[in-house]
Amino acid sequence: MQKKGLAVVAVGGNALILDKNHQTIPDQFNAAVKTVKRIADMIADGWDVVITHGNGPQVGFILRRSELAAHELHQVPLDYCGADTEGSIGYMFQQALYNEFRERGIQKQAATVITQTIVDSKDPAFQNPTKPIGSFMDEELAMKKREKEGWTVVEDAGRGWRRVVPSPIPQTIVEADAIRTLIDNGFVVVAVGGGGIPVMQREDGSIVGLEAVIDKDFGSAILASMIGADLFLISTAVEKVAINFNKPNQQWLDVITVAEAQKLIEEGHFARGSMLPKIEAILKYMAGGGKKALITDPAHIKDALDGKTGTWIVP
Repeated sequence: MQKKGLAVVAVGGNALILDKNHQTIPDQFNAAVKTVKRIADMIADGWDVVITHGNGPQVGFILRRSELAAHELHQVPLDYCGADTEGSIGYMFQQALYNEFRERGIQKQAATVITQTIVDSKDPAFQNPTKPIGSFMDEELAMKKREKEGWTVVEDAGRGWRRVVPSPIPQTIVEADAIRTLIDNGFVVVAVGGGGIPVMQREDGSIVGLEAVIDKDFGSAILASMIGADLFLISTAVEKVAINFNKPNQQWLDVITVAEAQKLIEEGHFARGSMLPKIEAILKYMAGGGKKALITDPAHIKDALDGKTGTWIVP
């Protein structure tokens, strides 16, 4: 089997939770099994792979359980919610990969690395928290949380009040060397869950966890740069990227350069809540020495890698 190189594959939220009717642990595991089959195809074709993933809904579930159990048990800090989900989702992928490898006769093992991501304490995001987390509250409870626990809370379009936390830009992956060592020794690695657990470096060099969240694709891009990945693949809900999306002049993109992608961003073609952060994360990876990137959906990963579909971003 000829080696193709090292790929960081960032799987989106739909990789585990397909819709609101399939949120249980067995549902999530079944979705992980389907995702893993696509990734196993890559591995069988000669790619070394690091899998990264989102964790937004799972963190929300832990926070909700924590709220409901607050009369009996301690609350779970947000960074520990991240650690919990990195472990549980990693377990799903590890088990699904083990079974898939066994069925195919692939001599590989998977390992999950609980990953910490250093952010800049001076990041403007800390002065302007915007990422909603946890359950909706009425105004009275929201004001109590703000008063007693220092939460930043906002009213959400008439639906109630929610807590918002900072979403700083990731700088460094603490465990990048450990991840690279595992890859070099033949492991498939699951890492940077949810963008990694946000931590901040103190003046003495030690680190401490933060009540914040990191964009999964940005964390994945930093890792891809740090470990010298040959390919950064973002697996999402669409087969290709489009401009003028859902308009009469919609146009699918096959291959675009970094300069063309930057121009499309400046022209406002990508929505802030969906495709924009993915393109921006890819540009961050490319600026860090990346070779090529691909956006497609899970079902088309193999065809996209064969050059038949997907959207490629190249230097």
